[in-house]
Amino acid sequence: MSTVTPDPAAPAQIERRGIRLGDVVFRGVALIATVGVTALLALIAYQVFDLAWPAIQESGISFIWTDTWNPNSNVYGALVFIYGTIVTAFIALLLATPLSVAIALFLTEIAPRRVAAPIATMVELLAAIPSVVLGLWGILVFGPWVATNLEPWLQSTVGFLPIFSGDPSQSGVLPAALVLTIMIIPITSAICRELFSRVPRDLTDGSLALGSTRWEAIRRVSIPFAAPGISAAVLLGLGRAFGEAIAVTQVIGAGNMINRSLFPPGDTLASKIAATYQGASSNIEIASLAYLAVILLIISLVTNVAAQMIVNRFQKARRMSTG
Repeated sequence: MSTVTPDPAAPAQIERRGIRLGDVVFRGVALIATVGVTALLALIAYQVFDLAWPAIQESGISFIWTDTWNPNSNVYGALVFIYGTIVTAFIALLLATPLSVAIALFLTEIAPRRVAAPIATMVELLAAIPSVVLGLWGILVFGPWVATNLEPWLQSTVGFLPIFSGDPSQSGVLPAALVLTIMIIPITSAICRELFSRVPRDLTDGSLALGSTRWEAIRRVSIPFAAPGISAAVLLGLGRAFGEAIAVTQVIGAGNMINRSLFPPGDTLASKIAATYQGASSNIEIASLAYLAVILLIISLVTNVAAQMIVNRFQKARRMSTG
């Protein structure tokens, strides 16, 4: 009875062939996904620019600094909505950033694990609330509370500042900015929590062993280590604030004027598009709304590029400090 001696090189050859096939499939799928997403983005941008082209030809670059939106006289400008977008997003970012970092630090550095886990789940569930539901809550509950409690308190305390002057209103720039704050906190805090959880423990332990307090270890080790990711998380939240439409539309009040105060109604690029597109009465108004979308796309692009530049700068500084 003869025995067949297996070739020891055969399994290696089969394995190598399998690895090659897997590499080819992986590269093909990755390439298709990348090209597909890029093509989809280019198609969306092309369609938006194509819709906006009549308004671009009609108004030109002056559309950006024109503060009138009057369909009856076919005069359209974006300045009011750009102002509202920047103000609401800036206030939301100003409030959400320290709160998000504080939540992330509490969950990773201070709270016991049995307490941190349910709190983290609750914070993340906040991001699952649909925008329309949050906007409805803003109309029925939060807006009236702001008008009867927060804005009168701000007026009596710091009313000498123009931004806190005027009559309180349950629909306005301030309620919209606060709703945006609530919406971007879960995203930013979740990313920051993941970043802080990846800080090497030996670095913080070494800082504590050298006599640092817990806060000094966090300030000198954890925050600098996670700084690039925190910057990207903050700008990601800013992008969400720029593009949010439904909830802002419900609480901002659709004002067509630039006010120094945060109390009166206002409008943003996204909310104006969402509120007006279905009722547009002429082709030039539709094109002007698409022009607003073009501006919003450009703002989002600039934000993403700025985020990448900030991350690259932090990483370069870290390499220089460790090299």
